[in-house]
Amino acid sequence: MANKLIGQNYTTPDLVAKVTGKAKYAEDYRVDGMLFCKLLTSPMPHARVKRLDTSKALAMPGVKAILTADDMPGAAAGATLGENVQSTAQAERGLTNEPLYQGEPILAIAATSELEAAEAVEAIDIEFEALPFVVDPIEALRPGSANARTQGNVWVRPPAPAGGRGASGDAARGRGAAPPTPPAPQVTVWKWTEADFANAKEGELPLGKFSDEWSFGNVDDGLKKADLVLDETFMTQSTGHQPLETRTAMAYWQNGKCYLHGSTQSTVQTVASFARWAGIQPNQVVMISEYTGGGFGSKIPGSIFMAIPALLSKKANAPVMMRITREEEHFIGRARPGVIARVKAGFTKDGRITAIDMYAICDNGPYDAQGDARTAGTTISLAYQPQAMRWRGLTVLTNTPPKVSQRAPGGMQGVGIMEPILSKAARKLGIDQVEIRKINAPSGKAPFGPTLPNGKQAYVTSAFVKEALDKGRELFKWDEKKAAFSGKRQGTKARGIGVAVSPFAGGSIGFDALFIIKPDGRIQIQSGIGNLGTHSLFDVHRIVAEMLDVPWEQCDVVFGNTAKNLPWTCVSAGSQTAHAMTRAAHAASTSAIKKLQEIAAKSHGGNPEAYKVAGGKVSGPGGSMTFAQAAQKAIELGGTYDGHDVPEELNNFTKTSAKALAGQGLMGVAKDTYPRDGQSQSYVVGFAAVEVDTETGAVKVLDYTAIGDVGRILNPRGLKGQLFGGSMLGLGHAMTQRWAYDQHYGLALARRFHHNRPPTILDAPTNFIGDAVDLADPETPTGIRGVGEPPVGAAYGAIMNAIADAIGDDAFKRSPVTADILLTSLENGGKRTHETLTAHI
Repeated sequence: MANKLIGQNYTTPDLVAKVTGKAKYAEDYRVDGMLFCKLLTSPMPHARVKRLDTSKALAMPGVKAILTADDMPGAAAGATLGENVQSTAQAERGLTNEPLYQGEPILAIAATSELEAAEAVEAIDIEFEALPFVVDPIEALRPGSANARTQGNVWVRPPAPAGGRGASGDAARGRGAAPPTPPAPQVTVWKWTEADFANAKEGELPLGKFSDEWSFGNVDDGLKKADLVLDETFMTQSTGHQPLETRTAMAYWQNGKCYLHGSTQSTVQTVASFARWAGIQPNQVVMISEYTGGGFGSKIPGSIFMAIPALLSKKANAPVMMRITREEEHFIGRARPGVIARVKAGFTKDGRITAIDMYAICDNGPYDAQGDARTAGTTISLAYQPQAMRWRGLTVLTNTPPKVSQRAPGGMQGVGIMEPILSKAARKLGIDQVEIRKINAPSGKAPFGPTLPNGKQAYVTSAFVKEALDKGRELFKWDEKKAAFSGKRQGTKARGIGVAVSPFAGGSIGFDALFIIKPDGRIQIQSGIGNLGTHSLFDVHRIVAEMLDVPWEQCDVVFGNTAKNLPWTCVSAGSQTAHAMTRAAHAASTSAIKKLQEIAAKSHGGNPEAYKVAGGKVSGPGGSMTFAQAAQKAIELGGTYDGHDVPEELNNFTKTSAKALAGQGLMGVAKDTYPRDGQSQSYVVGFAAVEVDTETGAVKVLDYTAIGDVGRILNPRGLKGQLFGGSMLGLGHAMTQRWAYDQHYGLALARRFHHNRPPTILDAPTNFIGDAVDLADPETPTGIRGVGEPPVGAAYGAIMNAIADAIGDDAFKRSPVTADILLTSLENGGKRTHETLTAHI
């Protein structure tokens, strides 16, 4: 590729609509006769509906329909819930008669106004039977404690069958990131013993029986040969996703199809999941989502609650709008699972990690099993390349809002758990913080995760983390800051610096791309990618203009409505979009170039390979044709040229769209079938300088630098935006953002931004630098990987490390590191005084 467009800034086609307010989100749509929906939600953390009388509400003015759990389909087993998370038969259904957390919807009412619907909710006659509950994962493991569900308190996977999937093929060659696919998990009762708790020292995670484990190397030998062994317990907080746009949705039915306006991270991939949730067929769904106000993993894809206005609309025979309030969003809007872990790590005197022994507990919420605790372990194995590692864990159910993937799920927690240990080891060993990370940094096709059935570990496509550390050290001016104020105080101000390494998935493979060169010469690019606030919806398609050598202004991107014949594309999650969809765009462009060459040869004679595609035309020894002329000829020739015949390997979703678009011009359509040796992982290294006010406990991030190893830079402005946004989320987890639950009553004490404290622009670093090493990934034709998620863990770890550098390694063992934690520690000689094992405080 000529790189005229790739690596260059530009203005995205939707920018003017966003800044002028013309962009329409789900809540902005209105339809004649539209009704409004309000929810009745559970006031208890766990209960059963004993009696429900809706007659008084149904008789009220304006009330048109009431939807209850009896109107909902069964659990949508198999629906996508997050990154590598599928729903089970124990999944939620949108409405329930046995709420498992405060705020879970019981029923929905549609009326001619929101006020009438809200008044009707108050008229519902309902009686609950209170059931046992628990909101703390450690409490759930104590002998005789309550269980979050009547079936039990822990997700357990039965042993995988011998020779299961993953024993050979892609996984065994490093192309898979996991061992054989295990059977579906089951909920069971799982308690630790009194002796387990008694054997743990104060502040230590007890090491009771575990349900899941993996390892590589000999951990016991690695710890024995270490010159320094640290044994630390650390708790990361559960935090709500808090996107600016709540999961509002509007639905109506027309000619047997449900038209759904919703907020989602994938336009096309929401169709199948929504169909399961609503109990209909995918070909009955038209998904409309031109703009989404953020998701951060909570809308992969869409939301189960989209089914409520859809089914209410069918029952009332009218369009229904369901607007979700900020408080409702706190409960139904999903959250990151908190992880509490105990890590024993061994180091040689020169800083090399000999072994890591990790035990992790995932605060799962009440529904489907999340993989954050396990991913925390695989992330640690990649980021720090220990010579041996053992991971053990439990996924514990609690009566708190459902957990799903949140930007860098598990990866952020793993970095936050391990980074303070690495920094403490560096200080004890007298090694520079950057150097100890270079000593343990992944490089090349670095291995990670458990030993696979072939006796080897999975591995990555590439890693240039050492180069990123060197570049960050220079741009941040690490050595100058280290000499000037690392660990030093000026009056009541203590300053410190920190650095952290954060990897996360950087791309997937196997998706489709589709575009048409129209008879007027313009290029119409079809896109099923969700428009959730990033540039990737448009960035990835610039590959088409780059390869066809046409101005970007000659391209039109069609998106946001599955009725417009969109191709099968990845969900915008797991930092996969830039990697997956530039590969697909490359494949479709290659196909289109071949067709252009063949059409030119048919028209002018000669060998197709002798013709060159550039500057909006195809030229060769026999003459030249404009794209417009070639498109007209493609329609005449038909077959593969205009999309009447398409490759068999395409997803059926793409085939259906291509069939509808056939005959409109020259069609470029293909599936990404390029080889890939290894797992695509991206990396960000974060450098932070903080100032702690020792009188108030206030922390200010003075300087922050984020350096990515994310392949070639696709869009510099987009890169910096992702680095900044991800860093702010990491900053929030390090300093401000949290949940708070009353352990006795199981109720939320923090339900709004004011109490949950996601970071604002006022918390942003005084000085921010975002950049990348800009080294191509060798296992993708475009050299590009994703960047969205690694910045979170980098900022999370670096800022906590900087705070520890300012006031001491033993001041805190949980996050966020709030003023009360710092002040009580300072009053106690820099030693921790806060509770380590209790969640949501």
